[in-house]
Amino acid sequence: MAAAAPAPSLRLCSALLFTAATSMSLVMSNIQPSQLAEEQRNASRLFKQLRSEIKSMLALQSPTEPDVKEMMEKVMGLDWAYPLPLLGAMLEKFPVKFEPAAWWPRVSNNSRQSKGQKTFANTEPNGWSEELELEMRAIVQVLKSKDKKDVLILAISKDYLTLGNLALKLNKMLAVSGPLLTGIAATTSTYGGSMATTLAAIAGAMAAIVNGFEYGGHVGMVVEMYRHCAGFFELMGETIEATLEERDYSKRENGEMFEMKVAMKLGRRLSELRDLARKSMASCIEGTEVDEFGSKLF
Repeated sequence: MAAAAPAPSLRLCSALLFTAATSMSLVMSNIQPSQLAEEQRNASRLFKQLRSEIKSMLALQSPTEPDVKEMMEKVMGLDWAYPLPLLGAMLEKFPVKFEPAAWWPRVSNNSRQSKGQKTFANTEPNGWSEELELEMRAIVQVLKSKDKKDVLILAISKDYLTLGNLALKLNKMLAVSGPLLTGIAATTSTYGGSMATTLAAIAGAMAAIVNGFEYGGHVGMVVEMYRHCAGFFELMGETIEATLEERDYSKRENGEMFEMKVAMKLGRRLSELRDLARKSMASCIEGTEVDEFGSKLF
């Protein structure tokens, strides 16, 4: 309206509206509500999963001091990875480097070496066999070479981390462009003349398009989705590797149950999981690439 009829009262109203829009856009860009929603959705699911794990442990056995310490570390890891929003410190919305989410206690190199040096306290197979160990190592190789790096989305298979970095850069650009455009519109709308009011109208329209794409497309939620999925596959790989490095079979989870859990987490039948492991081992020998992803869920 100020561009069509540049009256002083309309220019003042235009400047006030664009200033308010700039402030709201700055707040939205810093908080990233869609990303917060995805973070808390993931956190809620992981905390429920941890609660079920604790209940199962209490029902099956009397917890020992190491069990309590392990669960405390898992709770602290989850709290660190997904802090409550707007209370204390939020997660960095625009990190310099895109990295997978990590909500589990990290295994130090010293503990890994001590596991490797441990003698065989119990050589009973506990459901494990040489073939099963080779199968699990092949699955880890697929997860590292395909799922952690690749993703099938919108029928396009691309690098996981590359897509995450692209989404992060796009989110940064949109988060800066929206407030910048409304700020330009607020500044130019205070000046008289048709050129200034027209420029304000154009900048305001462009800001509406930018903000509509950023928040209508939930770019922040897409970034968090990539971050969480990459973390999921990294956790699976670390879990399998840590299990295989344990030399005492009695301290390992039953091999058949472990294989079934891995298959369920990847959305596969046992026969499909074994076929995938055979393809992975054949690709290492022949130097070819596995033509499918480990997971059928993501």
